[in-house]
Amino acid sequence: MHTIPPEPIWSVAIGLIAIFLLVLILPFKVRIVEENLEPFFLVMGALAVTISGLWSKELIIEALREPVWLPNVPIPIGIFQVVLVFGIIIYKYNRQIYGAILGLMNRIGIRAFVFFIILVLGLVSSLISVIVTAVILSEIALALPLERRKKIEFVVIACFAVGLGAALTPVGEPLSTIAISKLKGEPYHAGFFFLIDVLGIYVIPGVVALAIYGAKRVGEATVDRVVVPEYTETLRTVVLRAIRVYVFVSALILLGTGLSPLAVWFFEKVPPEALYWLNTISAILDNATLVAVEIGPELTLMQIKSALMGLLISGGILIPGNIPNIVSAGRIGIRMKEWAEIGVPIGIVMLIVYFIILSAEAHFLGF
Repeated sequence: MHTIPPEPIWSVAIGLIAIFLLVLILPFKVRIVEENLEPFFLVMGALAVTISGLWSKELIIEALREPVWLPNVPIPIGIFQVVLVFGIIIYKYNRQIYGAILGLMNRIGIRAFVFFIILVLGLVSSLISVIVTAVILSEIALALPLERRKKIEFVVIACFAVGLGAALTPVGEPLSTIAISKLKGEPYHAGFFFLIDVLGIYVIPGVVALAIYGAKRVGEATVDRVVVPEYTETLRTVVLRAIRVYVFVSALILLGTGLSPLAVWFFEKVPPEALYWLNTISAILDNATLVAVEIGPELTLMQIKSALMGLLISGGILIPGNIPNIVSAGRIGIRMKEWAEIGVPIGIVMLIVYFIILSAEAHFLGF
């Protein structure tokens, strides 16, 4: 594996900054890019790795393996298989599954249903993995008799909750797995429950607040006539969607690795508390890569909290920011602009609220 020089190589830095800006801007400005995010991110990721000079056999294996093999799992179970298998199950049993979802909604009402789903999926995502949770969320959203805008709103709010909740255990998502790995030695001796102990006081109320907000926003919608929706996908579509998710995840691994010199050269020189705001770039980058660069045993607990919360909240702002966003957007057909119209305002409010909370705690503790 090639190492990153300790000091900036400015020709490389300028090229990587240009790629970062292209990734940030083009999906909003160029329709063909917005409609083909997976190949676009794959090209940008490959270009970033090339400019960084970080191509290696290990990276190629990781990019090919990660979507089909969860970390620390001895058998090949990953994003690709989960999306494919669940897609086939829905393909064969869609009427029964959608009927059960609508039956529950009819019994408790749309407002209580939305609150319940966001709360439960947000809290269990750390136990059943963010991937499985995202697939379940997508099918629930498809079954709901809502107009498109409200359906997207439900998905975005739920993905914020899932992204937060999944970080509570190393089973939930790669970010938490890497964080535990980086902190397992002195002085933290991080184990399975470390992140629950450290982040639970912020994450669990956040998931509850998002469930309440989702119930209020989506519960105001006019519910269409409740009928089991017509399932229009072919088996070919199901397989292609799983492949697109596979490509997207591989692309994010390449992009995160290719842009990692920027984090090493510039982020490590920034006070860790300021990383809370700089970590908003995880809206378009693989947050696991940023955790690998930023988090370490030399940080104080307050600094670890700030960096991780910045990453977790920002991951919900745009589609590339988190696995549930990618899976749900692909299944529902949500465009980048549509997601951003809802995700950006929610993300900004959450970032401000948590910044105030974390700053007040830091001031109280004397940091």
